[in-house]
Amino acid sequence: MQIRIRVKPGFYGALYVTPWVLGFLIFTAGPMLASFFLSLHTYDLHDLRFVGLENYHRLFTQDPLFWKALRVTVTYALFSVPLGIAGSLALALLLNQKVRGIPVFRCLCYMPSLVPAVASAILWQWAFNADHGFINQIVGLFGFGKPQWLQDEKWTLPAFIIMSLWGVGGGRMIIFLAGLQGIPESYYEAATLDGASTWQQFREVTLPMLSPVTFFNLILGLIGSFQFFTGAYVMTSGGPNNASLFYALYLFRNGFEYMKFGKASALAWVLFAILLVLTLIQFSFSKRWVYYEENA
Repeated sequence: MQIRIRVKPGFYGALYVTPWVLGFLIFTAGPMLASFFLSLHTYDLHDLRFVGLENYHRLFTQDPLFWKALRVTVTYALFSVPLGIAGSLALALLLNQKVRGIPVFRCLCYMPSLVPAVASAILWQWAFNADHGFINQIVGLFGFGKPQWLQDEKWTLPAFIIMSLWGVGGGRMIIFLAGLQGIPESYYEAATLDGASTWQQFREVTLPMLSPVTFFNLILGLIGSFQFFTGAYVMTSGGPNNASLFYALYLFRNGFEYMKFGKASALAWVLFAILLVLTLIQFSFSKRWVYYEENA
C-alpha cells in the first residue's frame, strides 16, 4: 500500500530557500538588531546599562574624533571614487580592443585585485617608504624631493587615495567591460555615417549607454570607500595625528580596543544612515543622467 503525501505547490520552493533565510536571520538580521539594541546601552562586556540616545548625542556633541574620522573618510571618498571609476573605465576601453592576445592582457590587469588586502597593504607600505620606496624614487626623478608619505599628516591621505587606484583593474573594470560589449555596433556605425568623431562617439554613445553600469559602480564605490579599513589598520593605525583615522577604523577601535560596544554600535548605525541617505540622493539624481533603453 502506497501512501501519497500531497503538498502545496510552493512547499519545495520554500524548503529550498530555508537555508538562506535562516542564514540571513542568524548572521545578518540578528546581529543588526543586536547592534541597534546595544547602541541604546553602554556595554563593556560586564555592565549593560540603558542610556537611550545618549550614545548618539555624545557622538555629535562631545566627540571630536567622530568628526575627524568622518572628515577623513568623506575626503577619501570624494577623490578615490571618481578617480577609481575613471581609471576602471579607461582600462576597460583599452581592454575592449580587438587585438591579438587581449584575454591575456585582461587577465594580467585583473590579477592585482586578487592579492589579499593585508598583503597589498604591506606592499604599499614598502612602496611609500620615504627612503627606499619606489614611489619616492620616481618622484625624485622630477626633482620634487622625498615626501614622508605615511609619516607626514598632510601626505598620508593622498597616499591612501593613490593606493585606492590599485583596484581599478578589479571587478569594476570587468563590469565596465561587460557594459561596453553590450553596446550594439549599429550605434557606432550610425554615428560614423553621421560624421561623428571618436570623441563624439564616446561622449554621445558610449557614456550614455554605460550610464547604468557607471551608476552601479558609483553606488558600490561610495559604500566601499566609507568602509575602508584594512589599509589604514595595517599601514598607519590611524596616524600620524589621526590623519588616517577612517570611520571604520574608529568604529573598530571603540568596539574591540576600548570595549565600548554601545558607542561602536551607535557609530555603525550612523554609518548606515549616512550611506542610506547618500544612496537615496544618488537614486533621485540618477533619473537625470542614467539612460535605460526600455525607457527610451
